Amino acid sequence: MKYRIYIDETGNPDMKSSEDPNHRFLSLTGIIVNLDYVKNILNPELEKLKQDFFSSHPDDPIVFHRKEMVNYRNEFDVLKNDVIQKKFNSKLLEYLLNWKYVVISVCIDKLEHKNKYMTWLYDPYHYCMSILLERYIFFLEENNSKGDVMSESRGGKEDTRLKKSYHHLFETGTEYIGNERFHKSLTSSQLKVKGKENNISGLQIADLIAHPSRREILLENKLIKDERENIFGDEIIQILKTKYYQKNGKIAGYGKKLLP
Repeated sequence: MKYRIYIDETGNPDMKSSEDPNHRFLSLTGIIVNLDYVKNILNPELEKLKQDFFSSHPDDPIVFHRKEMVNYRNEFDVLKNDVIQKKFNSKLLEYLLNWKYVVISVCIDKLEHKNKYMTWLYDPYHYCMSILLERYIFFLEENNSKGDVMSESRGGKEDTRLKKSYHHLFETGTEYIGNERFHKSLTSSQLKVKGKENNISGLQIADLIAHPSRREILLENKLIKDERENIFGDEIIQILKTKYYQKNGKIAGYGKKLLP
């Protein structure tokens, strides 16, 4: 079997820090999915969901994007209707629960890192990516499988940064995993980068769960206050608790990891 991990980035990747949560915390969330499952189950069911609620057409497919959905932008303005929104949310939660995928989420507190270490050895994105890929390697080795990595395009210099970070890890390995293990488990030395217009189902699901996953890690570690109750993202969090990668029965440090 061949797997792919689809990665979504939430927060600001620069080396500066502030008290603003959107600038202070960077997270990378990846979903690991068998590629045959993507082709035969995940993609067809995601497209059916779009057709049922948004009249998506194959020639001009709707692409799920959390920020546009929660703000009812463009095609998602139909979700302003409470009845439609309730039905859609229920169906989406059903799919998120039933689909077969594994989640790894790595979050870095840039302010705490700066206070603790004073200087950066790696940029925050590279640091998170190294931890994420280590756990992906663990997963592939445990399943005697191989896989590759895909991230959503950020455009121009950002894409170059993503690709360089991945290639460096592939060639050098990390402090804990040598490059020979990267070469054995990963099928490509290059990061696959795709834009929203490519309508990649795995990237869309990663986008939908990335913010709730980061929220859970921050709440769990008391880094933010729970000022909102009964939000839809909290229902996604309950599902994610059944999807996080586990090693030796442990989620903490494997399916979820807070840095530094």
